[in-house]
Amino acid sequence: MRTQIGIIGAGPAGLFLAHLLHRVGIGAINLESRSRADVESTIRAGVLEHWVVELMNELGIGERMMAEAHFHTGITLQWNGARHHLDIEGLTNGKRVAVYPQHEVLKDLIAARLSHGGEIVFDVGDTAIRGIDTQTPAIAFRRDRTGDLETLHCDYVIGADGFHGPGRQAIPRGHRTEYQKVYPFGWLGILTEAPLSWHELIYANQGDGFALLSTRSPDVQRMYIQCDPTDDIAAWSDARIWEQLHARLGTSDGWALTEGRIFQKGIIPLRSFVCEPMQYGRLFLAGDAAHIVPPTGAKGLNLAVADVMVLSRALGARYARNSQEGLDRYSEVCLRRIWKGERFSWFMTTMLHRNHDESDFERRIHFADLDLIRTLDAAARSVAENYVGLPFDA
Repeated sequence: MRTQIGIIGAGPAGLFLAHLLHRVGIGAINLESRSRADVESTIRAGVLEHWVVELMNELGIGERMMAEAHFHTGITLQWNGARHHLDIEGLTNGKRVAVYPQHEVLKDLIAARLSHGGEIVFDVGDTAIRGIDTQTPAIAFRRDRTGDLETLHCDYVIGADGFHGPGRQAIPRGHRTEYQKVYPFGWLGILTEAPLSWHELIYANQGDGFALLSTRSPDVQRMYIQCDPTDDIAAWSDARIWEQLHARLGTSDGWALTEGRIFQKGIIPLRSFVCEPMQYGRLFLAGDAAHIVPPTGAKGLNLAVADVMVLSRALGARYARNSQEGLDRYSEVCLRRIWKGERFSWFMTTMLHRNHDESDFERRIHFADLDLIRTLDAAARSVAENYVGLPFDA
């Protein structure tokens, strides 16, 4: 097999890149270890920054998103039983975010990619990267996991294969530095059949810690509470979950959370991670292969798309003008945005969670941060601009 760009992964980074390259006439093939059904059914949160919404529409894949997504002009912050509406639209000159689950984005990307004649090979196994320090890199793989070993020859290899994929591991240890912070808490997330309890996302630091009220549809809501990441989910009965949600989201004005049947629940750990650089030879990393953020700042998918925007422009310049500059500066350009996303995600996470290793002094500082957002326009605008998406070249 032969293509110009071999992409390992059919998640947000890999699929957006394939579409962006197709737009400028560059060929690509995606190799994905999971089945199409698994990719399209793995439920993950999705808050799309303003510019990502615009990009999906530019690529001609935004029709379903525009019809089904929840467009939010603000978020609600809550502490000490009181709420503060952060007017994102007003603070950012009319920008807003779309709540549209990641698996729905992937459905749209996959359907459009296949309709354009693009190739996505699902269910591959034994993926291995070869020759990235030569002019003729390649990806070895097996179809249906157990088939004959095949080789995809390409000009460049893209590791858009997540934290556990072979992409990052192909960069020699002596040529990469990894930065990581593991948080002492996790999120217990539920999906519940219930009507909307609030018109926008609520981020709360109250009672025993963090809670998030989100939505999936008018009849299905997504909610999270802070927990110990080592907890057994069996220890969290539905009654206990609702008790904690009421305690952490309750207000002094008589508002009440609407309960419903919980049909999915699970616990995820929280961490921050960055790999530098994001390239070696003819290998380039994108998305979770290079960086992970806690979900508090809603930056994961958006940073992945930003990576491939930079990469698609650099590859476009390479093929159109034989310019190497964009590829040489790929890590530098991406990491400026990534570290800002990491900072914002860390800030939101530490401000909104209870860390038992912190002192009472530090906890009071977090409440002071929340009050500063409530009372100071500059602080509110900073949060709003980060949340809705920084200018792309910032």
